Amino acid sequence: MGTPSIAERVEDVRRRIASACDRSGRSPEEITLVAVTKGVALDAIREAVEAGVHHVGENRVQEAEAKQPSLADINALVTWHMVGHLQTNKVKTALGLFDIIHSVDSLHLAEAVSRSATKPVPVFLEVNITGENTKFGLSADELIRDGATVALLPNLEVRGLMMVAPQAADAEHVRPHFRRLREAAERLDLRELSMGMSDDFEMAVEEGATHVRIGRAIFGERV
Repeated sequence: MGTPSIAERVEDVRRRIASACDRSGRSPEEITLVAVTKGVALDAIREAVEAGVHHVGENRVQEAEAKQPSLADINALVTWHMVGHLQTNKVKTALGLFDIIHSVDSLHLAEAVSRSATKPVPVFLEVNITGENTKFGLSADELIRDGATVALLPNLEVRGLMMVAPQAADAEHVRPHFRRLREAAERLDLRELSMGMSDDFEMAVEEGATHVRIGRAIFGERV
């Protein structure tokens, strides 16, 4: 057998999401599949969109800025998600490129987005639920302390919480972290959760993810 096409990979990811929903008593309609296109060629992005993917995520402002003019033919079909670390000096540019920001990782960044926005911007608050030094995000204590302040900022529509799970040989080991994020969202009366990537998205769906950010499982290994 040859290498699966992007359309076949998209179909497989959707099937796995549906199976995870079935196991957890959810509907696949509750899940937004965000295809993460870091390092992905323009033609491959078009293939994914042709396969029914209408949510595209980028990790870097500069990469989205370079790609989007060449994707004018599909931009009307696509909702763009900023899923990587956002520096405050890139906020104004990001607001012109992205429809949703998943990675508001501090009160300072939230304030910068609020100041620069001219209309309500849907955002997720990124939480460093594991306390890893190598990850961005609000700590659990900062989420409690600053979450209410962020919610009151003008031109921000706080949709939910986001996390990047630690790498684990067994995805089952990350289940408690997904559960903790869901519980944190429930305490704040937030209903959306951006969590789960290629190695663990089924677990994330079982634990309440509403947005999964999938790169490799759709586009293959980056070269």
